Amino acid sequence: MSILRFEHVRREVGTFRILDDVTAAIAHGERIGLVGVNGAGKTTLLRLATGADEPDGGRVERKRGLRVGMLAQETNLDVRFTMAATLRAAVRAGAAETERLEAELAALEAAGAEAVSSPRYADLRHRFEALDGYRLDLRVDETLSGLGFERGQWERPPTGLSGGEQTRAALARLMVADPDLLLLDEPTNHLDVGALEWLELALARRTRALLVASHDRAFLDAVVERVWELRDRRLETFRGSYSAYAVQAAERDEQRRRQAEATQDAATREAELIQNYRSHRNYAKMHEHERRLASIRQAEAPRPGRRMKLPPGGLVGGGPVRSGDIVVSVRDAVVGFPPVPGETEGTPILRVPRLEVRRGERVGIVGPNGAGKTTLLRTVGGELFPLDGVVSIGHGVQLAYLAQLRNAAFPGETVLDALVDRVDIGQAEARGYLARFLFRGEDVFKPVSELSGGERSRLELALLGISPANLLLLDEPTNHLDIPAREALESFLRESPATLLIVSHDRRLLESTCESLWIVEEGSGVRPGAAVAFRGGWHEWRAAAADGWTVAQALDLEVRRLSGTPLSPAAPHRRPAAGDGRRAGATLVSGDGRRAGAGAGDGTVPRSAMPSGRGRDRSIDSAPSGSNPKAGGHARPALLSKDAYRRQKAAVDADLTRLGLRKSHIELALADPAVQANFVELRRLTSELVDVDRALAAAEDTWLMLEERAPR
Repeated sequence: MSILRFEHVRREVGTFRILDDVTAAIAHGERIGLVGVNGAGKTTLLRLATGADEPDGGRVERKRGLRVGMLAQETNLDVRFTMAATLRAAVRAGAAETERLEAELAALEAAGAEAVSSPRYADLRHRFEALDGYRLDLRVDETLSGLGFERGQWERPPTGLSGGEQTRAALARLMVADPDLLLLDEPTNHLDVGALEWLELALARRTRALLVASHDRAFLDAVVERVWELRDRRLETFRGSYSAYAVQAAERDEQRRRQAEATQDAATREAELIQNYRSHRNYAKMHEHERRLASIRQAEAPRPGRRMKLPPGGLVGGGPVRSGDIVVSVRDAVVGFPPVPGETEGTPILRVPRLEVRRGERVGIVGPNGAGKTTLLRTVGGELFPLDGVVSIGHGVQLAYLAQLRNAAFPGETVLDALVDRVDIGQAEARGYLARFLFRGEDVFKPVSELSGGERSRLELALLGISPANLLLLDEPTNHLDIPAREALESFLRESPATLLIVSHDRRLLESTCESLWIVEEGSGVRPGAAVAFRGGWHEWRAAAADGWTVAQALDLEVRRLSGTPLSPAAPHRRPAAGDGRRAGATLVSGDGRRAGAGAGDGTVPRSAMPSGRGRDRSIDSAPSGSNPKAGGHARPALLSKDAYRRQKAAVDADLTRLGLRKSHIELALADPAVQANFVELRRLTSELVDVDRALAAAEDTWLMLEERAPR
């Protein structure tokens, strides 16, 4: 049964028709993705669904009592939200009906036993339970945690939120409200990886209807089961995920193209026959074929969509020079913000002891919002100086930088001026180049100040393409781009000979373009963050993370590799197995040159399992050369002195006790319902439990080795 229906809807703005003869319906529980190029009318259709706009023709029918909630691209928070005492209270207020029922039930309970036994109390309680009211606080905590709000932010007033945080807060309130029909307009903006994955899971579990407009193809694949395509003012429906839609749409276009060609060929043949019979004065046959020609219904071929076409190599003329083998080198650097006036020290964001990018590499930088990805990229690009250490650019490197905030000042007043003032080319050549970026006709004379977000991004990409750069630093390059433009950008980057360093949350871009990743982890308190180079693509990283891989583990492994410390006494040269949650190719690029913490939870082998240097008996690492072999061909371990045995056994016993206690504490915490509702805390504790189990296993191996070498 339909809960909302569009019947021959037409929408116009002035003389321009945005939607024409749109007919579609949404059933209860359906999850639908709305796709189309920028300007196709997606936001207009969503506003018609909410009733914020009225159609100029046709009608929009809604089920009686339908609760509709919408997240707009530009969030305008209402007074009730901004006036709430805390962020948590503002988000909880999304379930206004549940809160009202809760207050009425509390009032009846306070009135005494007679009120509690009344039919009204029973009715209110039934409605409260139907709205899952007893789990309201749990759902609020889970939603805030899942969308990336730290617990310390929950009790702060919502007026102090940034623009991106306001959008996430509005989304959290909608998820808590759980309307019958949820309308989302580009909901993945401002979400990092963790929040994206939580939102995908939450939307897939919803039992109510969803209509979401998005350019995030991976998100659509994970969430929707039908796709609505807006094209040439009309709407067409497809079944399946976005990937299934892409295949069906391509087949539809090809079929229509063949049909149009066939009808055109038939019409051409009939016209030739008519002319032939006319020349022979066979009018009977001529009229017969005229009737046939009139009966042919000319099929319309699909009009090719406007697609951005980046030039090969990304240049108007001349290619980039060949750079040296090492393109970027970072050694013992601290990146962050310079000191403000009146202070002597800056604000460190990341510590980077070692980092390299080689010619031709394509590296993606990923991590939570605010972790320091853009700061790291700006430091490489020279916009920020490192607070300590060295960041150097290799020989022959010419870099170009695309900032995340598209607010750079352009020379000139129009799109055409912005290009010709940057490069010495004629107007005709400049207009031809801009046409590749969809600036055609009068569009080139449009003032830069009046460009939309998508147009601004296309202009910045066009200006990026004229530089003979062999190192491209791109910060969220797909922002404001529609799906065809994103696919064109991906194709260009895959074919580009330039070295790439890309900050992005677009998983399809990272999957198709980047061969390795830098994983940036946010700091806590006064401790700067960390970053680790991961030798593998997006899917490999997410699979490793699901198996327990952490930045702390990779950091520790790399410190040991650089210092020459064996990974464990039992297997000093063992490479991590594919299934043990580590990656052999993970490379340290941040930290302070020390181990990432000591003890449980840091992914390290216990101190007792790492004998090296002073205070340890070196014989634990290798047997003396003169030891007698056993029957099995293995060298018999040398016996320890009583003093060395007692000292090392005490260290191992201390580690076993400490790790066992920590494991018990973590298991108790994981059983806490509050922790289970906190997505971020649950993920952290689960990862720490894996680390503790591995550390326990290493300590037990060391204990067994010591027993074999105990003095007789």
